[in-house]
Amino acid sequence: MKIIPFYFNYRSGQAMITLLFFVIMGLIITSAAIVVIAINSSSTDRLQQAVVGRNTAESGIENALIRLLRDSSYSGETLPVGDETAVITVTGDSIKTITSQAKTANSFHVVEVQTQSANDILTISSWKDTYP
Repeated sequence: MKIIPFYFNYRSGQAMITLLFFVIMGLIITSAAIVVIAINSSSTDRLQQAVVGRNTAESGIENALIRLLRDSSYSGETLPVGDETAVITVTGDSIKTITSQAKTANSFHVVEVQTQSANDILTISSWKDTYP
């Protein structure tokens, strides 16, 4: 019969508990990383939609400025820009206010520009983003 030393009796299972501890810690860290990646991905998508909306609205403004240079009676239009559309309205007589609205899947963006025209020179006096 083999005699087992006294100190081995109290250490049985210690390796299993240590292994279990490290596996659980690895799962917790991996789960946290996956959650952070999912949140960042969602935030990035929303930011991208906002940038697309702003760029679409500014494209509408730039189109309206070119149209006003060519025709001072231009009153606006609906302009397709890629997959999005910009709704352009022009109001006023001597001081014209150009408003361009762009709606994407997750954002709505409005750019407003005020212009003055004298001697066939179009001057931009104000360019601002407005949030509905």
